[in-house]
Amino acid sequence: MKRILVLLLLLSVYSTFAQTKVGTTAANFLAIPVGPRASAMGGAFVATANDATALYWNAGGISRLAQNEFGVSYSQWLLGTNYNWIGLVYKVDDNNTFGASINQLDYGEEEVTTIDNPNGTGEKWSAQDLSIGLSYGRNLTDRFSIGATVKYIHQQIYRESASAFALDIGLLFYTQLDGLRIGMNIANFGSEMKLDGKDLYNGIDIDRKLNSGNNENIAGSLNMDSWTLPLLFTVGVAYDAVKTEDFKVTVATDAVYPNNQTSFVNAGGEITYADIFSIRAGYNSIFKEEAVERVSAGVGLKYDFGSFKTRIDYSYNTYEVFDAISKVSITIGF
Repeated sequence: MKRILVLLLLLSVYSTFAQTKVGTTAANFLAIPVGPRASAMGGAFVATANDATALYWNAGGISRLAQNEFGVSYSQWLLGTNYNWIGLVYKVDDNNTFGASINQLDYGEEEVTTIDNPNGTGEKWSAQDLSIGLSYGRNLTDRFSIGATVKYIHQQIYRESASAFALDIGLLFYTQLDGLRIGMNIANFGSEMKLDGKDLYNGIDIDRKLNSGNNENIAGSLNMDSWTLPLLFTVGVAYDAVKTEDFKVTVATDAVYPNNQTSFVNAGGEITYADIFSIRAGYNSIFKEEAVERVSAGVGLKYDFGSFKTRIDYSYNTYEVFDAISKVSITIGF
C-alpha cells in the first residue's frame, strides 16, 4: 500500500507541474463528467464510485459493487454535440472484477463548402472523439481496493485523425469511521496525440528557380505538433452522514488537479429514501479561474425486477455562458 501511495503521489506531482497552460492538451472530452448521478452531485464522486460509472471515476470502486452492472448514459452536450457512455462491470468473485467502457463525443456532420462552392459540394464532413477502456479492480483488504483502466483514445475530424493510449489508476479506502471513504484517481497518463491524414499532404516546389529537371509537385506533408492528454489527479472524501432504515444522506467533495488549467474543488450530496428514490445537488469547479460550470441537481429512481435492479438517473447542470445540460442514464444490476 505504501508503494502504491508513493507512486500516485509522484504521478500527482507530475500532473500538477508538467503543464499549467489552458488549451495545451488534446482529447479534452476525457475530462467531461460521466453519468447523471455523479454530475448531479457536482462531479464529487471519486470516493463514492459505487456504480458502473466507477469505470470512469475510480476503477478501485468496481470491486466493491454487490453485483454485475451495465450502464448507458446520454446527453446533448455543448453546442449541439452528443455525449454518450456505455459501461459493463463483471464480478469474477468477491474480490476481483473486470470492466469495459466506451466513451464518445459526437460532433455530428455538416456539408463541405469551398470558395468555389459556398452552398456546398454535396460531400459531408464529420468529427468525433472516442475512448475504449478495459478495467480491472481488486479488493486488497476488507477496506482497501485498487483498480486500473487501459484506454485507447481516438480523435477524428474530417479526414484527419490521431490516436493514443492511456492509463488510469484508482484507489478506494473505507476508513474505520463508519461511512467515511477516501478515494484517489489519476486519469489519462499516457502518450501524446498527433493529427495525421490525407489533407496534410500537399505538392511542394522545392526548387522555385526552375532549374533543369525541376519537379513542381513533389509530395510533402505538413508536420503537426504533438499534444499531451488532459492528465487529472483527483482526491476525494465521501461520508454517509445519515444512515437509517429509510434514509441515507451522503456528502462528498473532490479536489481536482489538472495539467491544463487551475485546480478546483467539486462538492455535492445525495439523499436516498428507502433505497428507491434519490435527490442530488452539487456545485462544480469551486476556486477554478474563469469557471463556467455552476449549480447541478438531479434525481434517481431505483426498482427491483426480481434479480434485476434497475435505476434511472437524471441530472441538470447549469453553465454561465452556455445553455443548461441534461443527462439521462439507465443502469441494470444483475
